[in-house]
Amino acid sequence: MRVYDQFYINGEWVAPLTPNNCVVINPADESVCATISLGAAGDVDKAVAAARHAFNRFGFSTREERIAILEAVLVAYQNNHQEMADAISEEMGAPSKLAANVQANLGIWHISTALEILKTYEFESQLGKSRILKEPIGVCGLITPWNWPVNQIACKVAPALAVGCTMVLKPSEVAPLSAYVFAKIMDEAGVPAGVFNLVNGDGAGVGSALSAHPGVDMMSFTGSTRAGSLVAQAAAPTVKRVAQELGGKSANILLNDVDFEAAVTRGAMSMFVNSGQSCNAPSRMLVPAERMDEAANIAAAAAATVVVGDPKADSTTMGPVVSELQFNKIQGLIQAGIDEGARLVAGGTGLPEGLDKGFYVKPTIFADVNNDMTVAREEIFGPVLVILPYDSEEQAIEIANDTPFGLAGYIQGNDMERVRAVASKIRAGNININGQSGDMNTPFGGYKQSGNGREWGEHGFADYLEVKAVSGLG
Repeated sequence: MRVYDQFYINGEWVAPLTPNNCVVINPADESVCATISLGAAGDVDKAVAAARHAFNRFGFSTREERIAILEAVLVAYQNNHQEMADAISEEMGAPSKLAANVQANLGIWHISTALEILKTYEFESQLGKSRILKEPIGVCGLITPWNWPVNQIACKVAPALAVGCTMVLKPSEVAPLSAYVFAKIMDEAGVPAGVFNLVNGDGAGVGSALSAHPGVDMMSFTGSTRAGSLVAQAAAPTVKRVAQELGGKSANILLNDVDFEAAVTRGAMSMFVNSGQSCNAPSRMLVPAERMDEAANIAAAAAATVVVGDPKADSTTMGPVVSELQFNKIQGLIQAGIDEGARLVAGGTGLPEGLDKGFYVKPTIFADVNNDMTVAREEIFGPVLVILPYDSEEQAIEIANDTPFGLAGYIQGNDMERVRAVASKIRAGNININGQSGDMNTPFGGYKQSGNGREWGEHGFADYLEVKAVSGLG
């Protein structure tokens, strides 16, 4: 069992001011896999003080110095790749192949991308008679979730580091192991003391203190819309910048000219990646009303191919959801779908056959769903797909936009002019056509209650920069 009961502050592993142990549960077998300590406001004060002191130097570092640091971080990360993958699989139940080939690799990809952008990024430009400078915003508070843990850490830390910010990270207390490995990587890379700090804790004890802290210049938060709102409220009195990447209930519109077998299968299988625990998952599939039965049958067949089980088994394609709390929430929402009259065509409540422990959810498909049902309105954050009918393209667009969220949208069709026209009318930050997603340079973020700001690539630098106009220098 791992014991990670220290915080990383000012380049050192230090004990919390007041020990407050918290166990970490392996969702695959419900065993205790680690112990951490939850911090409090005093620990946040120490970490912010270290970051403020470090910013006095690091905020004026050269591009070359930061390139060298990112290069060292990249090497250290690659040296610890397997440990990172193991931590992710253990803390959140990701199948070993997904943890190693995707989850852990995302950290490498974000660091590599930020490094390449930094080499040529324009921090200065001329505009008329003024010189426009882009300068690091200062001390950044970073709060990250458990579903793609190191992805969300790296896509915040890498650009913040690249532009010269210092930071305090609060990872999810549900899946904190990968964050400890990440802190180890930063230490091994020789990142200057105080530039990167890690304080574990929950939202009430550390998240609120970090968000409200007058020594923090900006907050970057990824998580639920409810929690994101609380971060913004706590940050408001100090008028700090708040960047948010929040929830989603993304529509996947299948136009009537698409290859239905391929499109429905692709859409359904996307819902089972990472056990459906992705904020941009295509959780609402919209199909022509006359093809509802066809879509339901294809989706059910796809669900039947999913192998749910031990993350360590090579045959497993879907592991558990992250916690008992999430399991119970998903079970309740599945039952709500049944109670409200949606047609269950695959899965349902209870553990999958052959499993008697662990937080495993059956790959579940509902057909004949209308957009007023609970399963169509709420972000389930599990392997549950709902299929809704539409009578016209205009109605499909109306249904797709009839949600408080606006993170992603999916459109599948053969006529690219038609697809482009539909894409222009979807109120979401990321639109994926025929299964094509963006790359590491594609800005990621949403409209409406899915948040503000953009992460990934060059667009991800903007949240960590202030713009200064200097006029009259000649």
